[in-house]
Amino acid sequence: MRGIEPVSAAPDQLRRAFGCFPSGVTAVCARSDGEPVGIAASSFTSVSMRPPLVSVCIQHTSTTWPKLRAQPRLGLSVLAEGQDGICARLASKGGDRFAGTDWFASDDGSVFVHGATLWLDCTIHDEVTCGDHDIVLLRIHGLSAAPDTSPLVFHASRFRRLAGI
Repeated sequence: MRGIEPVSAAPDQLRRAFGCFPSGVTAVCARSDGEPVGIAASSFTSVSMRPPLVSVCIQHTSTTWPKLRAQPRLGLSVLAEGQDGICARLASKGGDRFAGTDWFASDDGSVFVHGATLWLDCTIHDEVTCGDHDIVLLRIHGLSAAPDTSPLVFHASRFRRLAGI
C-alpha cells in the first residue's frame, strides 16, 4: 500500500486523484434567446427513482450556467463514444460550442445532442452550494435511451472506450 498524502492547496493533486474514477460525460443544454447554449459535465449521477432525479455539479465560475439556470427546461444528453469533439467544444471557454454538432430541441426549449446514448428532459429541482461547485438536482420529465450505444468515458484526463466482453 502507498502512503496517504495530506491534501494540499494545489488543485492538481485532487484533479489527478479524482481522475482515477472513470465517468461518463453529459451535455447540459437549452435554448436561450433562440440559440443553443450548453456545457459539458462529467460529475453526473442518478439520485432518486421517486421522484425521478439526477445530479450534475457546476463550477461557480461558469459563465454559461446562469443562462441555463434561467431556462424552463434543460436537456441532458449522455454523450456517446466518439463524441469527444462535442465534449471538448462544450467545455471550451470560447468559440461556437455547437459548431459541427447535430442537435435538436424540444418544444419546451431543451436541447439534445443527436447520437447520444441517453436524453433526459429536465427542470431544476434544487441547487446546493458546496465548496467551489453547486450540486444541481434535476427532475426528469421525459427520456429516451439507446442502451446499445456505448457512452463516452472520461478517465485520467483522457477519453477512453469500454472494453467489449
